[in-house]
Amino acid sequence: MEKTLYTVIVFSENRPGLLNQVSIIFSRRQLNIESLTVSASSIEGVHKFTITVYTDEEEIDKVVKQIEKRIDVLKAYYYTDDEVIYQEVALYKVDTESILESDEIEQLVRKYNARFLEITRTFSVIEMTGHTDEIKELYYALDKFGVKQYVRSGRIAITKSTSELLSKFLSEREEEAKG
Repeated sequence: MEKTLYTVIVFSENRPGLLNQVSIIFSRRQLNIESLTVSASSIEGVHKFTITVYTDEEEIDKVVKQIEKRIDVLKAYYYTDDEVIYQEVALYKVDTESILESDEIEQLVRKYNARFLEITRTFSVIEMTGHTDEIKELYYALDKFGVKQYVRSGRIAITKSTSELLSKFLSEREEEAKG
């Protein structure tokens, strides 16, 4: 079966131990989490997990259903890349001397729409926001100058839907409770 990169978005209450419970679901199925980001959502009191994983649709559907069985999980969804708008952030630390000796680093920063975050006498930090492949390309281009440190965030994503699906779900749940 062909494996696709899926973005799983999980909405939950902010409870200790939930991250562990969610990650165990993936590890039991021998699925490697490619990236994981957790933050507050647009709905007060609700947190949002954004998880990327390579698998097939049948497997990701089962995973999402299992995640939703967790008591603190409100709702979970999965998406392909064409259904979400997503970004990652990367930081690259290089010697400032490399920047002063060649204008190539400055050209790379412009080409990749990156920016200098900090410049000191000994090192400079470059920040880039983009997709994984672009971030890796800049890393390889900068590495010939000696990248001293590198870090990349997990994916952050929002759907292309005109509204937050969780809001609709919560409204429907509230109506059911009333009626």
